[in-house]
Amino acid sequence: MNTPTASFATPADDHGLICGYLFQAGQPARPVDTQAAQQWLHRGASTSDADFIWLHFNLTHTSAHGWLRAHTSLPHDFHQSLREGSRSTRITRLGERLMAVINDVTFDFSFDPENVATLWLSLEPGLVVSARVQPLRSVDRLRRAVGAGDAIVSPVALLEHLLSDQADELQHIVRSASDKVDDIEDAMLARRNKLQGGDELARLRRLSVRLQRLLAPEPGALLRLLANPPAWLNAEERDRLRRVNDEFAVALRDIVSLHERVKLLQDESASQVAEQNNRSLFTLTMVTVLALPINLFAGLMGMNVGGIPLADHAHGFWLMLLLIASFTALAAWLALRRLTNRQR
Repeated sequence: MNTPTASFATPADDHGLICGYLFQAGQPARPVDTQAAQQWLHRGASTSDADFIWLHFNLTHTSAHGWLRAHTSLPHDFHQSLREGSRSTRITRLGERLMAVINDVTFDFSFDPENVATLWLSLEPGLVVSARVQPLRSVDRLRRAVGAGDAIVSPVALLEHLLSDQADELQHIVRSASDKVDDIEDAMLARRNKLQGGDELARLRRLSVRLQRLLAPEPGALLRLLANPPAWLNAEERDRLRRVNDEFAVALRDIVSLHERVKLLQDESASQVAEQNNRSLFTLTMVTVLALPINLFAGLMGMNVGGIPLADHAHGFWLMLLLIASFTALAAWLALRRLTNRQR
């Protein structure tokens, strides 16, 4: 297919285009702007031609939606998904097109459950359109790989590369989270930082639940697509998607295992906190019991009435002190005896 003679570059675009690349057989990907992409799209793309173009948009730009409606024939469901902000992970067939909604971690991911955002894609012979609101790690890795000259031979190969990058990011997140869990577990076994560890465990558990909820539908969606693929999806491309499906299945199993570990450690942390509270309460109770005789005698002897015993005795103070000490020792002996019997 003929290529436009316009200068190919990817400066800041007035229509929200983050990057655009033209892929031609046997040639490295060439960057394009919206003007060059518009020329190429209006010339038409043959479904039998291996050439295709990838356009990646920033949806926060006010002109992005209008440009896509004016210069592409994307299905209504895709535009509706962009408007509604649908975040349910899926890859579905719309006639001879594929629409994908993929959840990924943001570029500034910091193990916060809120650092998960959505990427929308439409694939057809000759054209791949992706759009996002927040910068995402996996698509940024794909951009850098394409810019470095990675061979992408078809729209499905581009999707496979993106999903593989996402699976790699998930594995990295799981490994990093597992390291954090290991540190917390060591600290808990050493009886250190129980409260801080509990806060971190709660955050990791929320993250694992969010990743599992957002990403769990993806393997099933891929299997449904492979059971009823569009005509232009050949056997090699179906095998590519099956491999990606297996990678996601492994990543999701790791997330489930991490979730179970975090849950068990949270139970252990709660048990340690409860044990510490029980010890503090027991100590407070012992102090109260041991202070009871002296408080009782002090109250009785402090009454300003007649007939107070030992009031005129030369050693009355010391006798009363001895009596209080005796009752305190007796109370301590009884409490320690009961505690020893419970421990046995």
